[in-house]
Amino acid sequence: MTLVEFLEPLLTKSWRDKTLAVLYFKLRYESVESLTAAQIQAALVHCRTPLAKNANIPDVLAKSGALVDTPGVEGQSRLWRITDAGKVHIRTLMGLPETDPEVAHDIASLDALIVGLTDPVVKGFINEAVTCLKVGALKACIVFVWAGAVRTLQDKVWATGFKAVNGAIQGFDPKARTVKKADDFQYIKDSVFLLTAEAVGILDKAQRNTLEESLNLRNKCGHPTKYSPGPNKAKSFIEDVTGIVFP
Repeated sequence: MTLVEFLEPLLTKSWRDKTLAVLYFKLRYESVESLTAAQIQAALVHCRTPLAKNANIPDVLAKSGALVDTPGVEGQSRLWRITDAGKVHIRTLMGLPETDPEVAHDIASLDALIVGLTDPVVKGFINEAVTCLKVGALKACIVFVWAGAVRTLQDKVWATGFKAVNGAIQGFDPKARTVKKADDFQYIKDSVFLLTAEAVGILDKAQRNTLEESLNLRNKCGHPTKYSPGPNKAKSFIEDVTGIVFP
């Protein structure tokens, strides 16, 4: 679906609704979490929305109350993003399902994964991820999926042997503590652990690179930042991580 198609049912609605729809579409389908008023207006003009060039979008945003929020500025321009209340407003206005198709797919894929898990700790993490998905807590879901995946990798890496594991860790981080059991990996940086997993043959280079990208996303979601992933970003993360760790 394109933005022009998404906006078409709203041509007779208010500028507030059209503006919110642009923010909703950009977040959901393009993982763009915030836009300036000028960027929103340019999107409306690009979609050939009547009179969009003359619309006072900054004023519309300023009067949208709890439906939008501002995470900061970009240069001299204020950034705007849609809030949870705004998302509910657009879904209700347009008759959209509460659960995005991408999220529904991820819930089904994780439910199928859980069936084959034997480690109760890993199963607990993935169950928590599913619970988070069902309420739209995508950041928390990403954190829990990563925790379950790393726990699984730790067991696989440890199975290659004490000498190989610690030799690899020391090669990447000479100051790292000696690992004496799988649980000791919690004291090793995730970035070093992924390099170790490649060194002992559990991951190949491409898999390690992909998981490093996933780790970057996990860190954005696990730290107190204003970053908010969209459904497509979460879907990509889940597919990459589970596809590598739980083949």
